[in-house]
This record gives sequence, structure tokens and C-alpha cells, in this order.
Amino acid sequence: MILGFGKNKKTVKELRKNQGLTAKELAEMLKVDTIDILKIDDLQLGDVPEPLRTKIAPVLTGKYMDKIPW
Repeated sequence: MILGFGKNKKTVKELRKNQGLTAKELAEMLKVDTIDILKIDDLQLGDVPEPLRTKIAPVLTGKYMDKIPW
């Protein structure tokens, strides 16, 4: 389970737009096809199938930025 205080209730598209990412950019970051991102765009983050959710959740919540060496 992801602790995000309501992040599971928001749609993937809404979270993606909040991060300023297009579907193509998100797909490139996750190394998946753009069509896979567009298929789950209208789903809530909690409803995304498990293998993809573990890859997509840190990016959509901004946690991936913590690992970038500045």
C-alpha cells in the first residue's frame, strides 16, 4: 500500500499533469509504451494493476526526485 494521503484517489492523468509530465515523457521514464500510459490515464492510482503501480507511483508522487544527485 502506498502512503500518500489521498493520492490513491486521484487519477493517473491528474497526478501526471501535477508533475508536469506528458504521457510520452512518463512512458519514457518508466520504459513502457505510451499506449500503456494512455490506457490507465483515467484510472485512479489505487486501481492501476500492481506491476505497473509500483513503477508509476514514485514518479507521480514526486519521490523519484529524492534519488537525483544534485
